[in-house]
Parts: sequence; structure tokens; C-alpha cells
Amino acid sequence: MILTRTAALLASLALAACAQPPQQPAAPAPAAAAKPPLPKVVTRAPQQREVPLPAVELSESILFKLTLAEIAAQRGQPHVAVPAFLEVARETRDPRVARRATEVAWNARFLPAALEAATLWLQADPESTRARQTVIALLVNQSRLDDALPHLEKSLSSDPENVGQNFLQLYSLLSGYKDKAAISRLIGGLAARYPQVPEASLALAQAAWNADDVATALKSSREALKLRPGWELAALFQAQALQRGSVDEAVAFLGDFVTTHPGARDARLNYARLLVSAQRYPEARKQFEILLGEAPNNAEIAMAVATLSMQAKDYAAADLQLRRALEIGAKDPDMVRMYLGQVNEELKRVDEALKWYSGITHGAQYIPAQARYAGVLAKQGRLEDARRHLRGINPGDARQRMQLTLAEAGLLREAQAYQEAFDFLGEAVARTPDSADLLYDHAMAAEKVNRLDVLEANLRRVIALQPDHAHAYNALGYTLADRNLRLPEARVLIETAHKLAPNDPFILDSLGWVLYRLGENEAALGPLRRAYEMRPDGEIAAHLGEVLWALGRQAEAQKVWTEALRGQPKNEVLQGTIRRLSPVVLQSAQ
Repeated sequence: MILTRTAALLASLALAACAQPPQQPAAPAPAAAAKPPLPKVVTRAPQQREVPLPAVELSESILFKLTLAEIAAQRGQPHVAVPAFLEVARETRDPRVARRATEVAWNARFLPAALEAATLWLQADPESTRARQTVIALLVNQSRLDDALPHLEKSLSSDPENVGQNFLQLYSLLSGYKDKAAISRLIGGLAARYPQVPEASLALAQAAWNADDVATALKSSREALKLRPGWELAALFQAQALQRGSVDEAVAFLGDFVTTHPGARDARLNYARLLVSAQRYPEARKQFEILLGEAPNNAEIAMAVATLSMQAKDYAAADLQLRRALEIGAKDPDMVRMYLGQVNEELKRVDEALKWYSGITHGAQYIPAQARYAGVLAKQGRLEDARRHLRGINPGDARQRMQLTLAEAGLLREAQAYQEAFDFLGEAVARTPDSADLLYDHAMAAEKVNRLDVLEANLRRVIALQPDHAHAYNALGYTLADRNLRLPEARVLIETAHKLAPNDPFILDSLGWVLYRLGENEAALGPLRRAYEMRPDGEIAAHLGEVLWALGRQAEAQKVWTEALRGQPKNEVLQGTIRRLSPVVLQSAQ
């Protein structure tokens, strides 16, 4: 395109926004809110090259349309700008105009127009990586995988030096497509042409994983590691895939990997975390100590060691690492202060705990820290001082006001002032009758004072306000089951909760308990075991032990109770169950 000086100035102004590829808009226009998000275009910085420009004379008509289009775009009128830019792009075949048309149409979510503009852009500049990737993204967005395939093949074959990196970017380009199995087949077909490229195998593994094809994901990740031994990215992916079937298999794999590749820090960190999830704390601690030795100024590793030490109840070690994390610049210093407060509570260093909680003066941890501060006072027998402390805090908004109310109610419950907690929350509910949080807590307080009418009314109101509130269904179902009331209804409520939150240990406990109440002891054992493995809570241990006892497996039940008593010797439900069925366990624990 041969331009006059005036036209060149105007074109440079119109095309200034083309310095970056079209991006997904941060907030879609209200009219397009129901449309799926646009795929993200991932590219490397292109090498500088000559862009082919057509030899087209500028006419007054072209100049007018270009001016109209740019002014409309700047004023937020894409319905005017897009057709005008497209008309100029069709007429001139100038890649810069086509690119600008693509950008404006993309941001406005005028997807058919964006695809036409991007196609014009690619036709005018066939070597443009950005143009081709934009066409691919738009074709995928419109479920036209067959049309996208030749562009994908061209994109990979035209850049042989970077084919591995392009395969890694390929999955990001296609990840927004809903039919994950179709994407897996597509990437599988492309990867088959590059059998010696490890990134191709890993891209297929990622696609297969998201299509729930675990076997292919594992096979392809193993192939990637075979092609490039020691590749951490592939090893981490393989561990993730193994973990779905067995944590022990994932632990064994990463353990072997870090032994063979001791410098693989990310793999070692994930290995240590897997050991924690498998409750193999001494082994996990050893790995974290290795990491600390290699990276003494890494706050993330210091925090990991600290939280592991807290889980292992080694509070002195946790205190040391938390202080270290704070010194070397932890990302969330207030969270570190919260942990330091909790650790010092466990160490019975009350003044130190209060100091750390007081050090949090704003932000997300402010109200939780004040609640912990008040809790420390209450544990010292200073309940009224604790309540005054909470009431002296000026909440910044309604959410903080709610947090303070719930925290004060929690103090009353901890002090076993159940009637006072019930009355206090009742007043709060009267002021804010549609707060699901208040209604739920009031229901829990109602259970303590045997007001099952209030409990049921509140929980049904919570369900009406939030139909996906799994714990409301669970609380109502468990309350009925625990009292042997309306057991079929209790089962339906708990099964609904389980569908909403299938991996919640407390809901699994309720499911096992209602099955036991219904006489289905063998069926009850599975969810109770799983719940206890996920969370070794005293009440869950009580239920698991009681079902084992009913099945005639008394020794196994006593073992579960003895283990649980070590961690929670004062749990009322646990103590009551043992006292009723096997008092000797309590006697031997004393």
C-alpha cells in the first residue's frame, strides 16, 4: 500500500494498538456475558522481519472509512468500527488493517467477524505466527477443529527449531475447548508425527489427563521422560497422574526420581508434600531439611517445614522456621504471624502469642487474629475481657461485623455457655434474618440446648438461601440420624450433601453413621474409614470404632479409640462411646 504522509500518519495512529496480539478482554461486554471466554493466544516474541504490504493507492473513501473505524473504536462503538475496518481490509489486503480489525472484533467478542479479519490478516501475511495462532484460536472457539488442523500442522512444521516449545504452547491454545476428548485426539494425531519430541508426548499427556484418560496420560508422560530423562516438568506431571490412583505409587516414583536427580528442587518439594499427605512425617521432614540446606533463604520452603512441624506437634521447630520465614520475606507475613501466635499458644507462651496476634493490624487476617486474641483471654478464664476485646473492634464492613459476631458466639460455646450462645445468636439472626452463616451457627447452638425445632427451621432456611450449602444438608441429616429420627429422610439429606462435597470427611462420617443407624454396618465401614484416614478426628474415631464393635471386631475398635485418645483425650463423643462400650480403654489411657 503506497501512502501519502498524511495517510501514513493516520494509519500509524489507527494501528498503534496492534503492538500486542489480541487478548482476552478483562471484563466482557454485558451483551456477551453468556459467551464462553476466548482462548488465550500464547506466542514467543517474533523475530523482526519485513511485513509484505500491498501496492494500493489511498483514496478518499479508504481514508474516510479508516478514520471512521478508528474514531468508533476509540469511542467504544465496535458495531461501527468492525464493519468499517473489515471493509478496508477486504479492499486493501493490508495486514496491518486486518490485524486492527481482528483486535477490535476480538475484544468486542464479534467472533465471526474476528475470524474473517484474522483470515484476511493471515492471507496478507502468511508467515505471521500471530495471525495463524489467532485463526487457530478462533476456529477452536467455534468448534471447527477440522478447519484448525491444517493451520496447526503448518504452525508446527514451519518452525522446526522450536517445535518442542510450540507443542507446550499448543495445549494452552486449545485448553478452552469443551470437548476434551476431541482435543486429546487432535493433539495425539499431531504428536504422532513427532515421535522423538518429548514435549509432544507431554502435550498429549496433558490433553489425555484433562479428558480423563489416565492410562494415556501416564503412558505419554513416561514416554516424555524416556525421551528426556531428568525432565522435571514431565516427572511432576507423572506424579500427579499416579496420585489419582495411589498416593503411595506417586511417593515411590518421586522418591526414585529425586534420588537419581538430586538437584531437582521442584520435584523434591513435591515429594516432601506427598510424604506429608501420606502422613509420613519423619521422611517428609528429612526432604524439607535437604531443601533448606540447598536454599536457606527460600521463605516458601521455611514455611513448608514450619507447617510440617506444626502437624507433627514439634512447635519449637515450627516457631524457629516461622521466624526465619518472616525474616527472609515470606509472601504473606500476616499469615506467618497467625501461625506464630498459634504455635506460641501451644507452647503455653501466652504473652508471646498475644504479641503476634496484635501485630496483625489490617487485611484478611485481621479479624481472625483478633478472634484468636480473644480466645487466648477466654482460655485464661477472662471471658468477659475477651468479649469486650471483640466488641471494641470497629468493623470495616458487614463481613467483618459478621466475623466478629461469630467469633463472640464461638467464645461462648468454648466456655460451654450454650444457652447464652443460643440467645446471642438468636438476637443476631433477628437483626440479619437472611444471613446463611448466622442461621447455620444459630442452628448449631440450638442443637446444644435441644431446640431441634429451631435447628431444623434454620437449616431449611439456609438450604433455601443457598441450595448448594452441603453442610446445611449434612447437619440436618446427621442430627436426625444421631437421634434415630426419620432415618430415610436423614439418609437423603446426607447423600445430597455427599453429592455436593464428595471428599468432605465430616460428610463421609455422617454417611457412615446414618448407614449404621439403618443397620447397614458393612456399608457404613467404607465411608467411616475414608473419613478417618482423611481427618483423624475424635468423633469420627468414635463412630468408626462403634461400627467395628458392632461387627464383632472389638480389638480393631479398641485400637482406633486408643489412637484417637492420644490426640484428643477430652473429646466428649469419643469418651462417651468408649465409656459405653469398652471402659477399659479409658482406664488404660489414664
